[in-house]
Amino acid sequence: MDQVLASRFPPFRIGAPRFWEQVDLRLDRVAIAVSSLCLAHCLATTVLLALASAAGALMHPLIHEVGLVLAILFGVVALGRGILKHGYMMPAAVGAFGLGMMAGALTLPHGGQEIMWTVIGVAILALGHDLNRRATC
Repeated sequence: MDQVLASRFPPFRIGAPRFWEQVDLRLDRVAIAVSSLCLAHCLATTVLLALASAAGALMHPLIHEVGLVLAILFGVVALGRGILKHGYMMPAAVGAFGLGMMAGALTLPHGGQEIMWTVIGVAILALGHDLNRRATC
């Protein structure tokens, strides 16, 4: 089935120097690591809030906004280069969906709903980067 689809819809490929192939793999790995740090931050904030209500520095909205900007930058660069390299849009679409969920979570008041949607968005974004990394290999 995959061969039939591949023959009908060949991936769009642009030749890239070997250096950029290594950069592509590293960008997705770094993006997955940043997604993991975001997940750890969300979970740590939840635990800290459960233990003590004085976790003010971790709850500052600027941390979330800067984190989202970094996630968007890594997503555009890593997933965009993946499209140019292997020609598959699915990893970028999955990653963009995760970024959208993360951005939407910023509009919610701090609490369980925001944390839940952020964690789901981060997991979907990491899945997009992993799909991108697998398509590149």
